[in-house]
Amino acid sequence: MEKIDKLDRQILNIISKNARIPFKDVAEECGVSRAAIHQRVQRMMDMTVITGSGYQINPKSLGFNTCTYIGVKLERGSMYKDVVPEFEKITEVVECHFTTGPYTMLIKLYARDNEHLMELLNSRIQEIPGVMATETLISLRQSVKREIPVFDSME
Repeated sequence: MEKIDKLDRQILNIISKNARIPFKDVAEECGVSRAAIHQRVQRMMDMTVITGSGYQINPKSLGFNTCTYIGVKLERGSMYKDVVPEFEKITEVVECHFTTGPYTMLIKLYARDNEHLMELLNSRIQEIPGVMATETLISLRQSVKREIPVFDSME
């Protein structure tokens, strides 16, 4: 992977705080041309330093009031590759991780309410072949959400 330099880090700091900032404003703040910013951002996208852009939707505004983390134990860890496609079919699952520790996988999902959550657990998740057990943690409130910090130099 190519290295990112000080200007790249400066750009990342700016756009990670406001993804909708015009490139001309980023260019002005960095003291370079708009074309240079565009080229740098495109290069960082090609390098997968920048992995996405877009709007974040508040799940509650769509009626999904329950944020849940579910630890999933599989019969065998190697079943992970077979279970992931099943989680991809459940649209309420927004994240899925292969983990170390007491769970084989950790998923994050949004449900409309506790009844919907119970339906997802009993009728969908626990019916997936290889799923041995689940442990559900309901998030009462998200207190911190941010991107990884971008430092001027590697520490």
